[in-house]
Amino acid sequence: MAYAIVKTGGKQYRVEQGQVLLVERLPDDVGKTVALDPLLFRSTDTIFDADGLKKVSVKAKIVAHERGEKLRIFKFKPKRGYKRTAGHRQELTRLEITECLATGGSQPASRRGAASPAKVPSSDGAPRSARAPSEKRGAASPAEVTE
Repeated sequence: MAYAIVKTGGKQYRVEQGQVLLVERLPDDVGKTVALDPLLFRSTDTIFDADGLKKVSVKAKIVAHERGEKLRIFKFKPKRGYKRTAGHRQELTRLEITECLATGGSQPASRRGAASPAKVPSSDGAPRSARAPSEKRGAASPAEVTE
């Protein structure tokens, strides 16, 4: 199943098509469709580069505007008679993810023919990856160990 990591209201959410979630209040009306900013898309391969994410579409329908549960804030300073009670209810929007797909079949940067790291030749001329484990830097050769 394809999923995306989207950013809205200063938070990040993992969403799939058909999922319903609560986010910070959005200014649009109930019933409208909004486009969410994808940070990552995952189906058969992972897309997280800017060029690939331009081809990713994550759309959500605004189901309702709600308020979160009430939080009680109580301030108290002993021996001074200072007591304050306040409350807070967060404004929220309930979204239903209607579309989560990538168009154009983009490939991740790692599979697009990106150059592999350059092989740095050692002092004997052979690339480091071609040397035997005992020949790696800092390791003693078998001849040095037996002497």
